[in-house]
Amino acid sequence: MLTDPIADMLTRIRNGGHARLRSVRMPESRIKRELARVLAETGYILGFESDGDAKKPQLSIGIRYDDRAQPIIEGLQRVSKPGCRVYVGVETIPIVRNGLGIAILSTPRGIMTDAQARDARVGGEVLAEVW
Repeated sequence: MLTDPIADMLTRIRNGGHARLRSVRMPESRIKRELARVLAETGYILGFESDGDAKKPQLSIGIRYDDRAQPIIEGLQRVSKPGCRVYVGVETIPIVRNGLGIAILSTPRGIMTDAQARDARVGGEVLAEVW
């Protein structure tokens, strides 16, 4: 059993990009699927799909590269950890790399980016930063 499945997901994506893999697979959960949805909507990954196995569902994430075969995701950082949760109000939502990156938040209205949270005027737990 993993202590921090979100950190494991981010590490698999980061390592897959460095290894020039087309996609990475991991155990699926609802929060991982939502994180993958946000990453796909913002263009950081190609897409994601579930294999649909009832006993051990797997999530496959397609890694996106630029025209020089460099991964689009330069960095992923887990912010809120199981031992030290980080919550922010709408006024203190972080701006990642002067707006060139995104912060992913878990809010009462679901998982969303920092820009979506500001527009919706909600705060929440900062899960990760991507640039």
